[in-house]
Amino acid sequence: MSTSQTATPDPQAQPPSARREPKDRKVHGDVFTDPYEWMRRKDDPDLRAYVDAQNTYYRWRTQSLQGLKQRLFDEFRARVEETDMSVPTRLHGYWYFSRTREGSQYAIQCRLPVAGPDDWDPPAVDPKGEPGSLPGEEVIFDPNREARGHEFFRLGGLDLSADGRWLLYCVDTRGDERYDLRIRDLADGRDLPDRVDQVSSGPCLTPDGRWVFYTEVDETWRPFAVCRHRVGSDPAQDVRVFEETDERFWVGVGLSFDETRVVIGTSSKTTSEVLLLSLDNPTGDFRPFIPRREGVEYDVSFASLAGAGSGGGDLPLAVVYGNADNPNFSVRLIDMTAHQPPYSLSEGVLLAQGSPYGCEQAPAGFDGPVDRPYRDPCNPGILQGARGLSIEGVAIYRHFAMLGYRADSLLRLAVIPIDRALEDYRAGRPWRFTEVLPEGGGAGRLYSIAAADNPSYEAPTMRYSLGSYTSPAELRELDPASGRDRLLKRAKVLGGFDRAAYGERRVWVRARDGAKVPVSLVWRRGLVPAMDGAAAEGLTHEVLSAPEEAPVPCGPAGGRAGAGAPLFITGYGAYEIASDPGFSIGRLSMLDRGVLYACVHTRGGGEMGRAWYEQGRRLSKRHTFEDFIDATAALQAAGWADPGRTVANGGSAGGLLMGAVANMAPGLYAGIEADVPFVDALTSILDPSLPLTVTEWDEWGDPLHDPQVYRYMKSYSPYENVADADERQARFGSRHFPRILATTSLNDTRVLYVEPLKWVARLQEPTVGADAIVRIETEAGHGGVSGRYRQWEELAEENAFCLSILTPQEV
Repeated sequence: MSTSQTATPDPQAQPPSARREPKDRKVHGDVFTDPYEWMRRKDDPDLRAYVDAQNTYYRWRTQSLQGLKQRLFDEFRARVEETDMSVPTRLHGYWYFSRTREGSQYAIQCRLPVAGPDDWDPPAVDPKGEPGSLPGEEVIFDPNREARGHEFFRLGGLDLSADGRWLLYCVDTRGDERYDLRIRDLADGRDLPDRVDQVSSGPCLTPDGRWVFYTEVDETWRPFAVCRHRVGSDPAQDVRVFEETDERFWVGVGLSFDETRVVIGTSSKTTSEVLLLSLDNPTGDFRPFIPRREGVEYDVSFASLAGAGSGGGDLPLAVVYGNADNPNFSVRLIDMTAHQPPYSLSEGVLLAQGSPYGCEQAPAGFDGPVDRPYRDPCNPGILQGARGLSIEGVAIYRHFAMLGYRADSLLRLAVIPIDRALEDYRAGRPWRFTEVLPEGGGAGRLYSIAAADNPSYEAPTMRYSLGSYTSPAELRELDPASGRDRLLKRAKVLGGFDRAAYGERRVWVRARDGAKVPVSLVWRRGLVPAMDGAAAEGLTHEVLSAPEEAPVPCGPAGGRAGAGAPLFITGYGAYEIASDPGFSIGRLSMLDRGVLYACVHTRGGGEMGRAWYEQGRRLSKRHTFEDFIDATAALQAAGWADPGRTVANGGSAGGLLMGAVANMAPGLYAGIEADVPFVDALTSILDPSLPLTVTEWDEWGDPLHDPQVYRYMKSYSPYENVADADERQARFGSRHFPRILATTSLNDTRVLYVEPLKWVARLQEPTVGADAIVRIETEAGHGGVSGRYRQWEELAEENAFCLSILTPQEV
């Protein structure tokens, strides 16, 4: 019989009371008694009853927000061009594009045949037209039709044969990131009998349409093996062509950019290896391109340098991106006519390399701070003096080459015509790349720029994306030979949107250990007086310092409300993933209500290269939390943000960040939204049978075998560090704890539902006294619900919770 209590629509209603079933976790002589670990038993009737009770309580607690939620949803929808299309992209003999239709959840994939070999200008297509309405237009995949009968629907990949007849696709209808693979004959629209279920995403179809390579998952749902399937045969006859036995490694498969090879990539967080198979012999054996070496990461792509080969022919090159000779990665070009694979990590011509300052394995003389200017005679001129320089990659096409890199924590893009690249290659000198800049120049501006939508080696022009916090995304096309740069499409924002009405700037916060942490700020002009009167906007190096004294309690109990603007502050800080500037329809609704938006680019992310990541992982993980806390405190101390109206947000590993800062500095935050939060990190990383655990040891450390790592993780893991109200009073001088909204899904395989459920159960205990609610999706995954309208509804609901704290007059 369930002991869970179901909430009722009663003003005095209390959160559900979770059954307590104490279980001791004994590791390295330490004992932790966990009363809620039983919730991991997904088939326990009490668990289902408890989930239902928490969802009922959540609905009751948020019923007063329904009006605001609806207004936000209406605002989102009113700003979006619901019937629209993407810019057509040429691949082989077709122009491919997608159409969105008002009222439809998913984009419809369409195509038109190219007019001829020199047809490189995208065709004019009426964005309001019906899919398939143009002469020759085909609908090749309509997810709206495929999703019928499913609450959740997500594609795990689409791939086409070179002639455009055969379509490989795979779908997830549960949210658990396990995909069912299908093959469709586009000549008649029928699926072949070939069916392979519950595989990983990203399978590939060979250009001739005869073979499929896909990735299997093991009992921990780790992609561990690659199989080969002959199209039209019984999947029971599929052959496993590669198996990774090291549990730290995940496996993926795909085609090389030049479509001449099948490529297997296998990697842990610190080591990687690439294996190749020529499509001349698709049933042959995969061979390593460069043999695996512990602690070394690399990747490889293939291209031809036109005119560089013997007799003026094309020179086949391997473009190798790795960290064998530079801890912050370098790019080398290997002449593949020199000898057959395997190659070595030191072969080839060095094209560019990142700054080793601050890296764990920095060579002698490079022990300075991450943001020290870096100069290297081997690097292209545009990289000289860059701070936090990291190389993102190089791509070589027939008519140009592109260089992606990161400097001053922002993405950068450069290009060189292939004839100039050839001159530099022959002369043995740094390539004379030219930086691609937005109109008006890039000095002092906050923006994201990256190559985009360039699938064809033969294309004479380069496409790239450009955007910022206040500027909708653009797709542009540059002719590297002439310098002509044209806008192909700018995302439409309806409802009278005026980019000039919004401000954005970058400040740097000096954290407690002296590191300077970048923080991006966005606001609506005229609604945040402190920002309108602050220093010049854009990318500056103004430094704020966090106050040295302990945070003062916020809200009515601390008596600090009223100074500064309401602040919505977000962060992530893990896996070397950077949080780059980007436009958001949902954010506008907050900015228009006078909210100051801040993104803290904490250590653990990749904004300042490999060193930035290394300084926020493993036994340095607390830097991530301290950076976020210090940035929040600095903004409040400057008078820019109101401590009584400050809400923090983060998801997944960013949800771990949320749980940690709530425990470490509750007085800085009036509320916290934690999406699919990784809040029981130590319990999960101690269990090798769980998805992700063994591979995560390179990220967090191995607490199962290393007592030091165990003690360190236990010091910050949110669930087991929640303090009772009396303990908070003794430590902080206040019983205050932020209001909490947590979200999760029963089908999430990355952060299991049990983590946020246990955390919220602990927060709701009377001795803790936290005001915490949780929304539990029963048909979704780690990324939330599927379908754009459902996603808007989900975002509106979450933003309504945040605004109820930031601007309570809106409720």
